[in-house]
Amino acid sequence: MDNAGLTIEFPEMEILTHEPLMKYTYTKTGGPADYLVFPKTQHEVQQIVTYCTQHTIPWLVLGNASNLIVRDGGIRGVVLMLTKMTNMTIDHTTIQVEAGARLIDVSKAAGEHQLTGLEFACGIPGSIGGAVYMNAGAYGGEIKDVFVSCDYLDETGTIRTLTAADMAFSYRHSAVQEKKGIVLSVTFELQQGVVQEIQEKMQELTRLREDKQPLEYPSCGSVFKRPEGHFTGKLIQDAGLQGMCIGGAQISTKHAGFIVNIDHATATDYVELIVHIQHVIFEKFAVSLETEVRIIGEQ
Repeated sequence: MDNAGLTIEFPEMEILTHEPLMKYTYTKTGGPADYLVFPKTQHEVQQIVTYCTQHTIPWLVLGNASNLIVRDGGIRGVVLMLTKMTNMTIDHTTIQVEAGARLIDVSKAAGEHQLTGLEFACGIPGSIGGAVYMNAGAYGGEIKDVFVSCDYLDETGTIRTLTAADMAFSYRHSAVQEKKGIVLSVTFELQQGVVQEIQEKMQELTRLREDKQPLEYPSCGSVFKRPEGHFTGKLIQDAGLQGMCIGGAQISTKHAGFIVNIDHATATDYVELIVHIQHVIFEKFAVSLETEVRIIGEQ
């Protein structure tokens, strides 16, 4: 791929070449992207995707790179990060927000406007687009509970509106996971609440998170989906795996459902530890652990 073609075609767009993605991932691991692009508008996203399609260039979106592992070989083609697309409008009980905004920030803004329904998200570090993609949730709440619709760029380069019915939300799943497209902006519907009650609930959830999760180390968040009838952390503890390391990656001693980067871990360390956990848990308990974290890129 000719970078000059990209920069000539999009002179106002920030385009980085051979950019190490470990600078952006929450695990602080991951190889380089051939080209890392930071579009500022929906139209710029549409332009880049159309250009890539016309020139047969592979592309993907990283979101906020929080619940994600990029392998050490990096990613070929164009990687889009929407972190410059954060515009948000609040009208009565409706929030419209671009996909690059952080879910934490939107939850906070909702509370400041006396809106309840997003308190559960006050500690989720991902982007709005990634949260919709994964149907992110915590402490009994999920994105599907407040989702109304989203603007979605489909594989043909067309922007269209998807409703909640179109999204087929389920546990850590949405219909866009099976599609080649991008969530560009989202509309949420919340309820009027009392500021003090909203703040108290968010403070309580923040305290629970700080007490239970290893926030002092880089991590990809919750590694595995909860298997039906079990708690992942307890399974890993019962298997005697808590505290185990491969390279610089460790099964957290604070919460066994997390893998933390304690000493210059590589993505390979993470993936090998994940595979080992899955193998041991299946051997000991006949339970298959499915990853919640996305693992992408080349070895």
